[in-house]
Amino acid sequence: MYNLHLSPEQLQVRDTVRDFVAREIKPLACAPQRLEARTRPLLMDLLDKASQMGLRTLALSEDAGGADADHLTCCIVTEELAVGDPDIAAVLAQTSTLAHDLFERLMTPDQRARFLPPFLADDRYHLAVAEQEPDRDSTLGGDYHRPHASETGFKTTASRVGDMWVINGRKDSVANAPVAKLFAVQTSTGSRGVSTLLVPRDTPGLSVIENEPSPHWHHGARGELIFNDCRVPADNLLGAEGKSPLAGDTGRRIPLHEALNLGIGRAAFEAALDYAQLRVQGGRRIIEHQAIGAKLAEIAIRLEVARTAIWQAAWASDHPEAFADRSLADLPLTTIAKVFSSEAIYHATKDAAECFGAMGVMRDMPMQKYVHDALVCLHSETGNSDAKLRIAEALTSYQRPADAAALAAE
Repeated sequence: MYNLHLSPEQLQVRDTVRDFVAREIKPLACAPQRLEARTRPLLMDLLDKASQMGLRTLALSEDAGGADADHLTCCIVTEELAVGDPDIAAVLAQTSTLAHDLFERLMTPDQRARFLPPFLADDRYHLAVAEQEPDRDSTLGGDYHRPHASETGFKTTASRVGDMWVINGRKDSVANAPVAKLFAVQTSTGSRGVSTLLVPRDTPGLSVIENEPSPHWHHGARGELIFNDCRVPADNLLGAEGKSPLAGDTGRRIPLHEALNLGIGRAAFEAALDYAQLRVQGGRRIIEHQAIGAKLAEIAIRLEVARTAIWQAAWASDHPEAFADRSLADLPLTTIAKVFSSEAIYHATKDAAECFGAMGVMRDMPMQKYVHDALVCLHSETGNSDAKLRIAEALTSYQRPADAAALAAE
């Protein structure tokens, strides 16, 4: 099992990021004029500073220009950033994870030689995956314990014309779209399945439209991509044609979204704890009243158990051999951490707000922001209903058939 004693390097990284958040991010992120969900532009100057600290390239190996941080360290950094601002945490988590996957695992040497140097040279060079499409249902729904036919239902298509791919279609709700300079686009290549193409932002035929900030039901920055005869070189294909390397089950991915959620809960808890030690009622600090003391204890319990689930999933994503030798149960631990943490932290933030009494719902106080942010985590990404069905399938060792074979069998 993972070691609960963090290494000196992990402690140093955590403390450095925590200090940066307390000194620079939190004062601006919690300014009254930014507490409204409708008016939360991305803090680009602070995002640039975080990039200059190496947080954008955190997961890259040292040979590739990064810090070679393991998955647990990435989760610790994401939690610390989210205590200050979940939007900054979301952008950096997406970019650092994709940088590791793309540059370290999936790109060919030629692709790495073309795309890695500009990525390292530009602090504002972020990455994005374009997968979701309008009117495309990605939930399990009626596909529980059945082939997931919608996985091949991409309307965005790519046709091979000579030594070029010609892309047409539309992607929506693309995380990091407003700031990304390289997109990994999931496209349909006809009967050959789903392929992934690398598309630089400045490619002719690609338009990026930033989503309106309201309703703000996501963290970070999102937008739409429109492809109109967008042409990219044939060697921008990532992996084999019809076999996207970015497709597949995410139950054992790095739990960065869950770590972000934990940071939101911790920010709410720390605010409530500070207030409870300052507010005096009935001649005593309210933390000395049993009702408040018990409520704060329940919040602390929820956060600590959530952190344990997240850290275990992070460690497991770094050590897949632990599943093979049965040290860990053969279950999607990240999905389990997602379900538990999203529900536990939402309740924790609501309890923290109650410690403030009527002040907890005032619009110029950060508590209403924390509750809103936790509610976003509860409903974003894969919903908990879907996530529980995926866990149920894992309990019965259900293996979803390959798309083409499954559809033919139907």
